Amino acid sequence: MRQKIVAGNWKMNTTVPQGVELAKEVVALGEKLEACKLAVAPPFTHLYAVAEVLKGSKVGLGAQNCADHKSGAYTGEISVDMLESVACEYCILGHSERRQYYGETDETLCTKINLVLEKGIKPIFCIGENLEEREAGRHFEVVEAQTKAVLYTLTPEQMKNVVVAYEPVWAIGTGKTATAEQAQEIHACVRACIAEKFGAELAEEITILYGGSCKPSNAKEIFAQKDIDGGLIGGAALKAADFIAIGESF
Repeated sequence: MRQKIVAGNWKMNTTVPQGVELAKEVVALGEKLEACKLAVAPPFTHLYAVAEVLKGSKVGLGAQNCADHKSGAYTGEISVDMLESVACEYCILGHSERRQYYGETDETLCTKINLVLEKGIKPIFCIGENLEEREAGRHFEVVEAQTKAVLYTLTPEQMKNVVVAYEPVWAIGTGKTATAEQAQEIHACVRACIAEKFGAELAEEITILYGGSCKPSNAKEIFAQKDIDGGLIGGAALKAADFIAIGESF
């Protein structure tokens, strides 16, 4: 059985006190949740304080990014050693916003994913096509290229510790909606792409999350799809009750 994961990406939201309260609510409400693994990825400023809240709970701690250097004169960057020191279990890499706004490349992400894996932190590696690519019918081509450019550089042992997240960038903030069927066909494509390199058995073990506009009202239908193993949740992760309700959709 593939591990089911519902991870909350808080992005650039909440102050530290607000984040601590949100984490406390997630821990309390999610205490009896058995259907999936919960994780939260707060801003860097919150990591130590939120880690203290999560101690002894079943909720994992994630970071939203990391530097592509181990250490040094890189003002404003956060290293994997720093993430390890606050017990980060996950690190989101290649999010569409990082690719779009900060020019992250496949080459950069290859470096980052290796640094993260060396520390025993599980990367949540994001892929997905934008509106122009979707309308041009290039969605399969784009996600396959993104998958191969980074994940094909890994060993099978490394790949076992990777979580993949598919984001239909075209359906975020555009008023358009990805159907459960559209999400499933991309997830199946990604799994097949992984199988092509690493074999069907390993590909069946990989957790692939849906990173579109997932909320309590549509999570059950999305999570019912064969190749969708959970969600990378944005806005709905900022309300503990909604976040837990998504986890309860399994």
